[in-house]
Amino acid sequence: MPDKVSIWFYKDSKVRAVWSAEQNRWFFSVLDIIGAINEQDDYQKNRNYWKYMKAKLKKNGNELVSATTQLKLLAADGKSNRHLLTKSTTVSYS
Repeated sequence: MPDKVSIWFYKDSKVRAVWSAEQNRWFFSVLDIIGAINEQDDYQKNRNYWKYMKAKLKKNGNELVSATTQLKLLAADGKSNRHLLTKSTTVSYS
């Protein structure tokens, strides 16, 4: 379970984050980052975009497993579900 949970903002979009004291770093929700960058609030569209990108990257020989992890985050429906998270050092946008 994460030590701290936080909401960060990018272009007025919420990006959920958790602090891991064990690893001494922040982890950010991959789907929240995708939604913020694409200015898309629809969770399912963000999920589909991630599935497409993951398949395309895998086809090109890129593996994302080492850059991501799964931790529990509170979802919009109030349930605590496992979400794909990435390290802050992995996130880049140009």
